[in-house]
Amino acid sequence: MDNLPDIFRIAFIGFGATAVMDVWLKLLKRMGVATQSFGLIGRWVGHLLRGQVAHQAISKAEPIPGELAWGWLTHYAVGAAFAALLVMAVGPAWMLSPTLPPALAVGVLTVAAPLLVMQPAMGAGFFASKTPAPLKSCIRSLLNHSIFGVGLYLAASLIALVQF
Repeated sequence: MDNLPDIFRIAFIGFGATAVMDVWLKLLKRMGVATQSFGLIGRWVGHLLRGQVAHQAISKAEPIPGELAWGWLTHYAVGAAFAALLVMAVGPAWMLSPTLPPALAVGVLTVAAPLLVMQPAMGAGFFASKTPAPLKSCIRSLLNHSIFGVGLYLAASLIALVQF
């Protein structure tokens, strides 16, 4: 990928990792495990853009036009931002010869975003404390973000292999 600028490489890695996480979430859903709608994330972002950060329960907040699209856009933009965080932490050379440990570590660390920012702001409390099963929710978030970390590695490996 020597001809592809780093910013595009990072974006592709983030998008690829996010897609891996989405496949995982789809598998969970097919197995009967409840997953959150990206529409609720879009609703939160829509209200955030209007100046409201926190909600008692985002599901009861006023719907936002295009909230599902906003949710998906946010989901993939955050994935790209987390990929940029990985590259900033380990250096751009990692993209040419990716290894699993730093990608998995960043994936695990990104679980702080939902547990400490999004869930509290959306009414679920810190570490999902206001949900019926906080520990189960936290473990599921950790597993989902670990899968994202594996996705960072897989996406980077594929991009490095193709070498645009």
